[in-house]
Amino acid sequence: MAQNSLEFAVIPTAIGECALVWNESAEIVGSTLPHGSADQVRGAVRGWYPGAVEASPAPVAPAVAAMTRLLDDGVGDLAQIPLDMSAAPDFDRRVYEVVRAIPPGETRTYGEVAAALGAPGAAQAVGQAMGRNPFPPIVPCHRVLAAGRRIGGFSARGGPRTKLRMLENEGVYLKQPTLFDL
Repeated sequence: MAQNSLEFAVIPTAIGECALVWNESAEIVGSTLPHGSADQVRGAVRGWYPGAVEASPAPVAPAVAAMTRLLDDGVGDLAQIPLDMSAAPDFDRRVYEVVRAIPPGETRTYGEVAAALGAPGAAQAVGQAMGRNPFPPIVPCHRVLAAGRRIGGFSARGGPRTKLRMLENEGVYLKQPTLFDL
């Protein structure tokens, strides 16, 4: 791979086609949740990362396995996947580090993330950083909720419904399931 070039792969998961984009050091520079078909995911990646070339995911095989396991089975730790956050603003990087530490099956509110950053009044800024998250689900923005454990927004395809589905896959139910949901 040439210096400063990027490669990507489309990854099939239980919730749809996702993608990983990596640099010459096999650090993830971006990822995506489903955007529809595999071709739509490819188009989104090429729009965000002009010049990125589709390639075998072998250099990032551990990231592929971890992401697939999380999205398929709701388990797995993505916190060890190497990320290149150099393009993210400092505040966003700090938010992403706090959010990466939220394990599957747990949630935090935007306010709790802000407080963990030492900026208790910055819940809205945390929400904006989540909306710009270039690393879903490696930075698990789906685990960050609005006040009162409300679902809040979600910029991935399917919006809050997708967020709720991902949380439920990890065993987080924001409403009690009824007999008909089991």
